[in-house]
Amino acid sequence: MNGLAVIFALLLVGVALRRLNALPAGTAEVLNRFVLHVTVPALVLLRIPSLAFSRTLLLPALLPWVALAASAAAVLAFARLRALDRATTGVLLMLAPLGNTSFLGFPMVEALLGRDALPYAVFYDQFGSFVAVTTYGSIVLARCGAAGRPSLRSVLRRVLTFPPFLAFLVALATRGLAYPAPAVALLEALASTLLPLIMIAVGLQLRIRLEGAERLPLAFGLAVKMLLAPAIVLAVCRAVGAHDDAARASILESAMPPMVTAGALASAAGLAPRLAAALVGLGLLLSFLTLPLLARFL
Repeated sequence: MNGLAVIFALLLVGVALRRLNALPAGTAEVLNRFVLHVTVPALVLLRIPSLAFSRTLLLPALLPWVALAASAAAVLAFARLRALDRATTGVLLMLAPLGNTSFLGFPMVEALLGRDALPYAVFYDQFGSFVAVTTYGSIVLARCGAAGRPSLRSVLRRVLTFPPFLAFLVALATRGLAYPAPAVALLEALASTLLPLIMIAVGLQLRIRLEGAERLPLAFGLAVKMLLAPAIVLAVCRAVGAHDDAARASILESAMPPMVTAGALASAAGLAPRLAAALVGLGLLLSFLTLPLLARFL
């Protein structure tokens, strides 16, 4: 709970800095880019080599896609039932299946489940959320937004030039090799910036603005992302008898609130930006209640 209190306090620091106009405009984007290009790759290089490869890793690699398929199917059924417009449907297809599994997921998994569960959270994020937002997300934006249809080449380019994924490939290739002590010290120093930078950046961007017609899609999207998805992943883990750190990390990652990056992409594509911001902001606040409860249950 101390770790959770620190996460929430850092979020409030970000909110306070925004309200005081203490930092230049665009600071949150700079922090996000630093985390994306430096901090997360350092964390990946530090944690992944410690993993022992076994069938256990199939869970965090496959379960994100199970949750995504179920969530997308639920959104499409709801959109047809309520005759939602294309923009609202697109936002829900982006944000209900895609969770904040790295920026929020990594510090939350470490705080609530312990450091030993963190490598499995990285696996869940890299094989699930990251690949999904670059492939599935591109398709949704092309069909529901103003962007052109993505080509296979453009999707592959996004995947192969994404810094955390490149670090992931390097970490896999160097498994079994001992990093020099100065390299380990550098990676640890960079990885330690993850929590403060991420949560302050999120606090700087936190917005919850909503109109009456958007309340039902908001409630549905959050219910799918934070209740339905983890319930499905939990059921699969119980069905196969998985109760280890890989299973617990996968369940907790599946319960993360909507992805900040997916919300930004949906807004940039003109897909109901106010609803996208509300899904990200309110989901983040609710996660400080739902994630500790889920972790306690696990």
